[in-house]
Amino acid sequence: MNIINVKEKFRPQFHFSPKSNWMNDPNGMVYFDGEYHLFYQYHPFGTTWGPMHWGHAVSKDLIYWDHLPIALTPDEHGAIFSGSAVVDWNDSTGFFNGGSGLVAIFTHADQYPGSNRPRQRQSLAYSTDQGRTWNKYEGNPVLVEESITDFRDPKVFWHEETKIWIMILSAGNHVRFYTSHNLKTWNFTSEFGTEVGSHAGVWECPDLFKLPVDGNNHNNKWVMVVSIGDESTYAEGSRTQYFIGDFDGSTFANENSDETVLWLDHGRDNYAGVTWSDIPTEDGRRIFIGWMSNWKYANETPTLAWRSAMTLPRELTLKKTFDGVRLFQTPVAELEKIRQEKYTWNNLMLLPNENIVSDVSGNQLEIIAEFEPHSSTEFGIKIRKSDSEETIIGYNAVENFLFVNRVNSGVTDFNEYFPCKHGALLSAKNKGVKLQIFVDSSSVEIFANEGELVITDQIFPDPASKGIELYTKDGEVELISLDIFQVDSIYKSL
Repeated sequence: MNIINVKEKFRPQFHFSPKSNWMNDPNGMVYFDGEYHLFYQYHPFGTTWGPMHWGHAVSKDLIYWDHLPIALTPDEHGAIFSGSAVVDWNDSTGFFNGGSGLVAIFTHADQYPGSNRPRQRQSLAYSTDQGRTWNKYEGNPVLVEESITDFRDPKVFWHEETKIWIMILSAGNHVRFYTSHNLKTWNFTSEFGTEVGSHAGVWECPDLFKLPVDGNNHNNKWVMVVSIGDESTYAEGSRTQYFIGDFDGSTFANENSDETVLWLDHGRDNYAGVTWSDIPTEDGRRIFIGWMSNWKYANETPTLAWRSAMTLPRELTLKKTFDGVRLFQTPVAELEKIRQEKYTWNNLMLLPNENIVSDVSGNQLEIIAEFEPHSSTEFGIKIRKSDSEETIIGYNAVENFLFVNRVNSGVTDFNEYFPCKHGALLSAKNKGVKLQIFVDSSSVEIFANEGELVITDQIFPDPASKGIELYTKDGEVELISLDIFQVDSIYKSL
């Protein structure tokens, strides 16, 4: 049984969080022998960022997690920064005596001797027992570029078309590509991004993968995900962008203009996310998870024994839209297993100052609602509501703008950037707006119009703030359908 303080104020009840202390980026996500592995940046001796280790947890369903001992600890080469893990199915490394096993590729971080200049180098570790124990490769580090200071976060995958390992990693204001036959010796092939996309911060935690467009396996495109560190002049802080294009095994070609910026999430709290490797072909999904925080205030959030959680796992797909091919996100289907009591409404006209859900409340909810604006200028749902607190999920029907307002969401005074209203343009689909909303003890995630637009935000309301309110301004809105589920805790047995 996991020993974890599930009653602590703000402790997520169905999102992954560490048992105690500090957590940031998800690392090394790989599926092997029936288990999803989630490693993460971890400081086991405090609740703020410190000497990085790799924490470790496993799950058979992406919902219920078993916390395992720390996987990787700092050594003579430095702290253990972010990276990835793969299954070496054909023993290309020679680590597995002709069998298969897990290999982690990560950044060792220290300083150049005799200076204060950061030194970041890429290294390997491997496991022969399903990830329970790890051996660091005696030839570490395996990739060094002394001329590059910010040189980290390797994401490695097998490129079937050219039968070679590919590494994409961040290098300050761009990403770099390397290839290898054995994961030990790497050759540089190309770089991407110096004058492309957003540069509102250092580039970090890249990922690269192929997806079919509209489910058509004869029409595939490559998606590159790149997170952007906090730059003081931008109120948004840490964010994640993506690019769509083609990858031939050595270079990436962006299909949009250099000025085009595509945001993966329009909230403030989805950073450093990457996808699981080696999910079986018969499953076929590309599953993503992110760190649910922001470097603007990550060290200051009002939790006690632990700090930070992960987003819900999400399936990524590509779809054609009016603006071109775009990335869609939907919560993984496994989340349906923790749905509890359900409340349903259909085909109702909502008027101002009328709340049809006043008898429903909860701290852990899934809400699926579809609206048609009619004469309303703004409508939406208020969650975690009390006389003094509320988080507003609203849609401005005049400007076609979906937003979250967390100004009065609860505890907000720990950082000036936390209380805010933000969102993005969202056109009605078939005259309607559909929202799937997940509410937990300290977060809200909104998937709009089948995942076309996503907003992820932390909130820190009083546990007694449990109310829900549907609202409309200046006119009627049609509620086409509404389902509200109570959501069970993943710590039910404790």
